[in-house]
Amino acid sequence: MAEIIIENIVATTQLADELDIQHLANKIENSKYDPNEFTGLILHYSEPNTIAFLFPSGKVVCTGAKNIEDAENAINKTRNNIRNSGVSTIKEPKIEILNIVSSSDIGRKLNLKSIVDNLLLDNVEYNPKKFLGLIYKMDDIGMMSILFESGKIVCTGAKKLEDATLSINTIEDKLSSMELL
Repeated sequence: MAEIIIENIVATTQLADELDIQHLANKIENSKYDPNEFTGLILHYSEPNTIAFLFPSGKVVCTGAKNIEDAENAINKTRNNIRNSGVSTIKEPKIEILNIVSSSDIGRKLNLKSIVDNLLLDNVEYNPKKFLGLIYKMDDIGMMSILFESGKIVCTGAKKLEDATLSINTIEDKLSSMELL
């Protein structure tokens, strides 16, 4: 099986019942807020290399993490920034993983037309005039994968790391059973 790389993890949680975004923008150093462009406050972190989006609803969305721990650290850093601004937060927020984007390279070129013609894959979209990748909707596990002729596979929709691994391994198994690997 090919190596699986986590490209991005998107996580969310509720940090407060509501937040005064303008107040936080004035208090949190290096934050970005322009209500004419985006209703949330944007916080860029270099460690871990992530971005957090704070919303007036008290919700935070973190993106850019390469592992679950970094996503949790970015959310905790955001919670600390809010507290240091004089605003109380939920003591132990429940962090939810919304999406894990993973990739793999199977190490050989794929004939996408042959994959489409093979009846072992259902829920496939391939129109190279519009998009060079083959889109494979894995409805049984709620994920989507994109296969490229180069052999690269990108999977999205996982909520757990195990699901990201499962999706890529499933594709590799199906391609092997079609004798396309």
